[in-house]
Amino acid sequence: MEQYKQEFIEFMVESNVLKFGDFTLKSGRKSPFFMNAGAYVTGTQLRRLGEYYAKAIHDNYGLDFDILFGPAYKGIPLSVATAMAISELYGKDVKYCSNRKEAKDHGDAGILLGSPIKDGDRVVIIEDVTTSGKSIEETFPILRAQGNIEIKGLIVSLNRMERGKGEKSALEEIRDLYGFPTAAIVNMQEVTEYLYNREHNGKIVIDDAIKAAIDAYYEQYGAR
Repeated sequence: MEQYKQEFIEFMVESNVLKFGDFTLKSGRKSPFFMNAGAYVTGTQLRRLGEYYAKAIHDNYGLDFDILFGPAYKGIPLSVATAMAISELYGKDVKYCSNRKEAKDHGDAGILLGSPIKDGDRVVIIEDVTTSGKSIEETFPILRAQGNIEIKGLIVSLNRMERGKGEKSALEEIRDLYGFPTAAIVNMQEVTEYLYNREHNGKIVIDDAIKAAIDAYYEQYGAR
């Protein structure tokens, strides 16, 4: 596994973003792990997060694109932090853009925040985590309405690797439905393999009991 992926897994744990225990998800599923990207709250955390996203985008899609689009609301700081990181790490200037939940009718009017999107633009979509594809369902028509654009792909921080609406994962369903690639900084299999019986700050994050609970969860909800 790449070094930045290992660092990112540790970063999620130390930032209290990735937790293990008993959680009830919005879908109603009982899960032994939970990710809350809203726990990234400091400037240092956002800087590091942007760097991990930038490296994953570089690895999966290259840098031949124009705009980084982050769906409102969580995608707004992600797109800004990652655009800055791409500039710092690779010397490439990309623009950021997000949608507003409600269109603004004065000043900087319209549905978009940040750079406008126009014909010929190449766009990478950035999100925290995707479990149902609902955010893309809402934002895809907005992007298409801006002109003849090319969506290079979607990047999320964690691929939960569980079934979406059907037997495939949410990321696979998005790829098949909308016709653009999808990728993540890390997936749950990488997380589990890396953290299992590994001490982090003096504590085993995934012990035998948690590993058994994760295995049972994927037996029931894992993507086929």
